[in-house]
Amino acid sequence: MHDIGRLFDRGHSSVFSVLAPSGGIQPRPRKRSRLALSLLEREEISRGLVAGRSIRAIGAALGRSPSTISREIARNGGPKPYRAAKADKRAWQSSLRPKLCKLAMHAWSRQAVAAKLALEWLC
Repeated sequence: MHDIGRLFDRGHSSVFSVLAPSGGIQPRPRKRSRLALSLLEREEISRGLVAGRSIRAIGAALGRSPSTISREIARNGGPKPYRAAKADKRAWQSSLRPKLCKLAMHAWSRQAVAAKLALEWLC
């Protein structure tokens, strides 16, 4: 907003009042991080599991750490129920922002923290 305002010799608040009624500036399209597993890599993991290959062999073929492959498989139900498309959809959905903090999502964590705060508990 500031940059647009400078281009037209106006304050950023006047730019906002013009753009707000039409919904503002459209955010950039979401794209996958280069560090995240792609659908093709997940398909390769799935094929490797069906073929009985080890996690290390699958990781080496993909140029990924065996721990990355292991976490991906564990995160999505284990070797038998692992499905690449389902895992990819789940990863895409879980990457949405903003996320709720763990205390907001888990009542038991909230209660434990509240109890320890009430006791003035320190590490």
